[in-house]
Amino acid sequence: MNKHVIGVYPGTFDPITHGHLDIIKRASKMVDHLIIGVAQNAGKGPLFSIGERLDLVRGEIAALNGTGEYGHIEARSFNNLLMHFCQAANASLIIRGLRAVSDFEYEFQMAGMNARLDPKIETVFLMASERHHFISSRFVKEIAALGGDITSFAPPRIAERVMHRFAKDNAPAEVDTKA
Repeated sequence: MNKHVIGVYPGTFDPITHGHLDIIKRASKMVDHLIIGVAQNAGKGPLFSIGERLDLVRGEIAALNGTGEYGHIEARSFNNLLMHFCQAANASLIIRGLRAVSDFEYEFQMAGMNARLDPKIETVFLMASERHHFISSRFVKEIAALGGDITSFAPPRIAERVMHRFAKDNAPAEVDTKA
């Protein structure tokens, strides 16, 4: 019996990086349909709104869908429990990327909790590729906020949007010269 496998790769994607895209490409080859679950996660104080992040992710996966090299990939936002999102999407697999041992500890606990909530949904860990294992959205934002070059960590369109956001937020205040 052929089973149509749907996977979910959840995250905040604030912003999406080359590391995320590496996991997306590799995960899409493991499933028939990959859903990028863009989490609301307002508690993290995201740089971009949920709508902006969804737009940025969709822009990046549009090119992947056109190549025929990867399975079907789509992006959806969610603001509920990951397991409820997976159940509603009929997903049987959660894909999580790991960069370091510290990631594994947290993800291992989450996988255990998720398995208790729905044992029919498996979690698969993909190690970040060597050239991307150090990239995190948090570091990309910190570098950009301090005026550093982030073009090697994020796709051009994403890097431009991040830099524009920080340039706008860090515009010098007008000084009253009449005093």
